[in-house]
Amino acid sequence: MSEPRRPVRMCARCEQLTSEPVLVHEVFAPTGPGFNVYACLDCARHYPPLIDPLELLPPAPKSG
Repeated sequence: MSEPRRPVRMCARCEQLTSEPVLVHEVFAPTGPGFNVYACLDCARHYPPLIDPLELLPPAPKSG
């Protein structure tokens, strides 16, 4: 059995195709699906770390 095909994406920074894409940003859309932004290994270091949007919300009030 052959190995699974590796994904190929275009780097958002240098616009070159890479077979080792790194997820650098998730774009959320209020209506419809969002999309992911990828970079090559060399360019990925120029992006800030991903932030979980749920971490930006204030803590839920404690009931009690």
